[in-house]
Amino acid sequence: MDDTSARRQLVSEVRSQLDGWTDRARVEAYAELFEGDDPILSEEELRLLHAVDSRLELHGGDGVWGTDQYGIHAADGGRSTDALSVVCVYHPQVTSDSVLRGLDDLDDETEERINAALWTYAERVTEHIEDALDEYLDRD
Repeated sequence: MDDTSARRQLVSEVRSQLDGWTDRARVEAYAELFEGDDPILSEEELRLLHAVDSRLELHGGDGVWGTDQYGIHAADGGRSTDALSVVCVYHPQVTSDSVLRGLDDLDDETEERINAALWTYAERVTEHIEDALDEYLDRD
């Protein structure tokens, strides 16, 4: 098998693992960032975030959690395992419009803190997926 075919096969294998890696990475990132002794949001901010998520889901949307999306980027490297990386292709975000009005507790400052936390969360998920990718590539 030539390098191009081997690389294409490897990328296909890796992408087939992505959903499982993402699910595990989300759980790990949530626990690290929002639970424990030093969460990145206060209890009230986290309560608001969950309220926004619930409100969006109740109105037929996807909510906040699980809307982040990740992909495997295959840069043009020399070997089949060169330059495979994980990218976050969609970071979840909360806006005053996204909560369909009615959450008066969500002021601009709180919205900014929540969005910064969601960005950090998506970046941490990316890191965990990259760790799983590296383990997968090093398995031989």
